[in-house]
Amino acid sequence: MTPARVAVGILAGLSVAALVAGCGQAGSSGTKKDSNVKGAGCAPVAGSQLVVLKDDKHLQNSDNIVPAVNAKVASPALLADLNKVSAALDTPKLIQLNKQADVDRVPPQKVAANFAKSANLTSGVQKGSGSVTIGAANFSENKTLAYLYKTVLDAGGFKTSVRTIGNRELYEPALEKGEIQVVPEYAATLTEFLNQKANGKNAKAVASPDIDTTMKALTSLGAKDGLKFGEPSAAADENAFGVTKEFAAKYKVSTLSEFAAKCNGKATILGGPPECPDRAFCQQGLESKYGMKFGKFVQLDAGGSQSKNGLKTGKVSISLLLSSDAALAGS
Repeated sequence: MTPARVAVGILAGLSVAALVAGCGQAGSSGTKKDSNVKGAGCAPVAGSQLVVLKDDKHLQNSDNIVPAVNAKVASPALLADLNKVSAALDTPKLIQLNKQADVDRVPPQKVAANFAKSANLTSGVQKGSGSVTIGAANFSENKTLAYLYKTVLDAGGFKTSVRTIGNRELYEPALEKGEIQVVPEYAATLTEFLNQKANGKNAKAVASPDIDTTMKALTSLGAKDGLKFGEPSAAADENAFGVTKEFAAKYKVSTLSEFAAKCNGKATILGGPPECPDRAFCQQGLESKYGMKFGKFVQLDAGGSQSKNGLKTGKVSISLLLSSDAALAGS
């Protein structure tokens, strides 16, 4: 996942449930030490590869990829074909697709074509007809998904095109109006966007770490705006917390619960965006949900290059990342 994904969410105006509700407004900055923390902790371990620690207590909302469709074109055949893409993907596969686009610099259209062929996506598609414009946000992951949608719909007999779209505040109304008909979306993100659009910026959050709960809320909100949705994919692009592979091996941690059990203490350094200490999906959540105690917080960014470099150079023990980031593919 590239920083562009983060920028899209911020520009969408409080639209990314994980990044905005969790880490969205200006707040703390710089380096903060907690002199009250007890225990030795786990000092940073520099390394070249990053791994995500499993969110085993479900702190983060379910930002699974889901096809969003204008209800007027949402025929059973069209939804069934889009669902083939959802079923073929999971987060490790999405990471590999992002690596091809972001690291290997393969054009998203070719990344999609290669994956569709290897996954036999066009086999058994349902037949339909009509013109369908697929919106693609201006970052590689979303473009790859849009071209995967195009591939299966073309095979089903639809006449498709892919159009680059702007931020969610611009393209969501276009989706409602039918100016575009399909968009690869992120379940919790879109749920909270529609929730706040309908009920105000201070609306109580309805997205959940449970994807079924999130989809129930999304389906209800979307129906009011003329939107339908395909099946959510197992692939998700959401907040995650990562360490170096070397750190995980040294301290024998693979989950956030294991990190909390072994690494509370003064030597443990958390990295993240400046507002992380004050956000429920960042430091506050790690402390309240997992009981973590950090010796220091270091200001980096929201899962971008600063966060990844902070881990790789041994500046921080653990940092906010994004779950589908190409850097998680390893070498």
